[in-house]
Amino acid sequence: SLPAKLINGGIAGLIGVTCVFPIDLAKTRLQNQQNGQRMYASLSDCLIKTIRSEGYFGMYRGAAVNLTLVTPEKAIKLAANDFFRHHLSKDGKKLTLLKEMLAGCGAGTCQVIVTTPMEMLKIQLQDAGRIAAQKKLMAAQAQLSSSPAAAAAEPAVETRTTATQITRELLRSKGIAGLYKGLGATLLRDVPFSIVYFPLFANLNKLGQKDPNVKAPFYVSFLSGCVAGSTAAVAVNPCDVIKTRLQSLQRGVNEDTYSGILDCTKKIWQREGPTAFFKGAYCRALVIAPLFGIAQVVYFIGIAEFLLDMLPKHQA
Repeated sequence: SLPAKLINGGIAGLIGVTCVFPIDLAKTRLQNQQNGQRMYASLSDCLIKTIRSEGYFGMYRGAAVNLTLVTPEKAIKLAANDFFRHHLSKDGKKLTLLKEMLAGCGAGTCQVIVTTPMEMLKIQLQDAGRIAAQKKLMAAQAQLSSSPAAAAAEPAVETRTTATQITRELLRSKGIAGLYKGLGATLLRDVPFSIVYFPLFANLNKLGQKDPNVKAPFYVSFLSGCVAGSTAAVAVNPCDVIKTRLQSLQRGVNEDTYSGILDCTKKIWQREGPTAFFKGAYCRALVIAPLFGIAQVVYFIGIAEFLLDMLPKHQA
């Protein structure tokens, strides 16, 4: 049933996000740093510096937004894919690859309703620590310079903001459109991701089915979700870099600003080179692989159905 699918998708999202959020934070910070302003050399370097400067829970900045909105986001994504697959099938016949891709396209389009504001708020909170660390570093360098005025400068103190404060300010200044900044870039990332992910997962998962009418073992669903997720994540990483840059409201010192997708693409290509479009790609693969592996296991095991089935038996 649809309610059970929504519950399963929500539970899957909560478990997955809790497990991989620190890597997602590192991905955002690595993607946002530009040439000449590099605070972090790698995933491990980013996590170590984050713990040292912001504490263990600094790795979970922005997690509250994700945990709040990932339930409807994952639920819509998984349920929408099932919905489109069901309506594209004829008399229960096997879907062609094209129809599987169309179903994935529909799922990716539906999810941006929740994904765009969720990513918008999450990115601001995740990247705040990087910008604050950069300002402190420049202030420390200024103190070591020979200029009396620079020597008198004090290190910048980070002002912590919350998702609620950011939301209120965006709604006050730009209305609901403020929360949907980067909508086009989000569509550009999520639609191709779903087009690649869902057909690839479905076909990999079928390899582990001994009988078409019997579900594949849970480990097959997990591995299929991991492989399909990481493959799709790396494939659309250039779009993710563009989306992250466009949705970042705060910039580090001497970092570029962008007017749109084309302007962002052009500046990244000219000033940072083509490899910049794959910044954080391995982080994104490490995030998406277990996230979708866990999601598919929970979704296909059907925790909601299990709980609903057990309730009458327990009462009896």
